[in-house]
Amino acid sequence: MKWQWKLGTFAGIDVFVHATFLLIIGWYGWTYWLETRTLAGTLEGVLFILLLFLAVTLHEYGHALTARKYNIRTRDITLYPIGGVARLERMPEKPIQELWVALAGPAVNVVIAAVLFAYLALTNALVPFGQLTLTTGSFIERVVFVNISLVLFNLIPAFPMDGGRALRAILAMNMDYVKATQIAAIVGQGLAFLFGLAGLFGNPMLLFIAFFVWMGASQEASLVQVKHALGGIPVSQAMLTNYETVSPRDNLSRIAQLIVAGSQHDFPVVDGGCVVGVVTRDDFLVALTQNGQNVLVSSVMRVNLPEIDSYEMVESALLRIQESGVPVLPVTHGNQLVGIITHENITEYLMIRTALRARVLIPS
Repeated sequence: MKWQWKLGTFAGIDVFVHATFLLIIGWYGWTYWLETRTLAGTLEGVLFILLLFLAVTLHEYGHALTARKYNIRTRDITLYPIGGVARLERMPEKPIQELWVALAGPAVNVVIAAVLFAYLALTNALVPFGQLTLTTGSFIERVVFVNISLVLFNLIPAFPMDGGRALRAILAMNMDYVKATQIAAIVGQGLAFLFGLAGLFGNPMLLFIAFFVWMGASQEASLVQVKHALGGIPVSQAMLTNYETVSPRDNLSRIAQLIVAGSQHDFPVVDGGCVVGVVTRDDFLVALTQNGQNVLVSSVMRVNLPEIDSYEMVESALLRIQESGVPVLPVTHGNQLVGIITHENITEYLMIRTALRARVLIPS
């Protein structure tokens, strides 16, 4: 179970909500019930949190639609209790493009806040922000306040917030992209340390934010370093060439024998010399549990997989593995299967490459 449900497709982008999102709806409803002891008050709390996450969704669409201008597709948008995530297929290559994509999300919240604030001002409905609480005060003005809060939070110069990506983009205009990422990650981890320190003596929520920021900065720095290390390496150097294949007419018992006899987990399916799909270990185990070993491979294999040529770069292959959600992809050249590539053997290739470089740098 993926623990998420699809809300719909808007502007060509699938929007999902994670199951844990129900927790924050329940918490807000319960908080408003304790304050008002009325059904109307409870429903107001639920409506408020739904409007908040509508603003979060529009924020993510700001990123997605701006990225689309640079021919970057958004895989999907998922709403979590801590916010939304727009999964772009890749980050823009030019720093100025990354800057605009990063700032487009907060800009949406600025527009929402400005429009609502103008409405309140024109109708003389503004009250001092100090009179607002979580459950009392002008409903629309509270929506203005949370949009401003979203802008300020997301502009914190730390990954994975928009401010961290904006900082990296600005730095990358004047230096190497990897170095810019490292500096932005260090800044983010420094802020995470300060948040954590403040959380120990004040708001415990800051401890959660500190952990979130620290992990985000570390992951972003590692990801960029891996991409940099993969630059210029053809797939032919990292692919697995000693592998077994199966036929779509084989039974699952054939795969069971191959798994027991060797270390291969995922198998390309070949018919008439052409690759027609792959069977992953997870799919094999599910089918074996549900239907037994006499099921045909053709009913279990995954089809319509991305094509990878052995002359392409490893970075492109890694991106397609991530996009497809399939742990193994066949590698072809001249319409002939010449290997398979997985995230695991890419990692192993990098480990070997790093070890060899370290040996050269160490004086004998």
